[in-house]
Amino acid sequence: MTSSANPALSQWSLDREIVMSRVIDAPRDLVFEAWSDPKHLPQWFGPKGFQIETFEIDVRVGGVWRFNMIGPDGTVYLNRMRFRRIERPKLMEMDHGVDQDDDPGMFRFTLTFAEQSNGKTVLMMRQLASSTEQRDGMIGFGAVEYGYQTLDKLAAYVAGMKK
Repeated sequence: MTSSANPALSQWSLDREIVMSRVIDAPRDLVFEAWSDPKHLPQWFGPKGFQIETFEIDVRVGGVWRFNMIGPDGTVYLNRMRFRRIERPKLMEMDHGVDQDDDPGMFRFTLTFAEQSNGKTVLMMRQLASSTEQRDGMIGFGAVEYGYQTLDKLAAYVAGMKK
């Protein structure tokens, strides 16, 4: 596991987290593949109407995904995700922020993939901010709405993978 420059991200706190979940009509292995395979991840990631421009993608512990998220209005959002833990097919943990070293706005991003007996997957997405103010700012920016739009895109993409 790699260390984070921000010690607040090493201690989970309910008042600094955002939690979203989604049941996806696909087996856990397939949903995990969509998240962990560099050929799939940039195809669906991001809110509705956003495009992804990847500069570097190395989905392994210690690896980095550097990318721009380009909004429908053309606004470019610089992103960097560092993969901290990958436990196939049940867990991924990343640090996510802008594409710069020592990003003060970086947050911890944890995904769990749980199998249901009917072949569907429960995906739990937890985001941990450094402070309650940062979390409130993320919510104010639309992190919850954009997160669910991203999960909608994932569900649609995985449905296409099943065919």
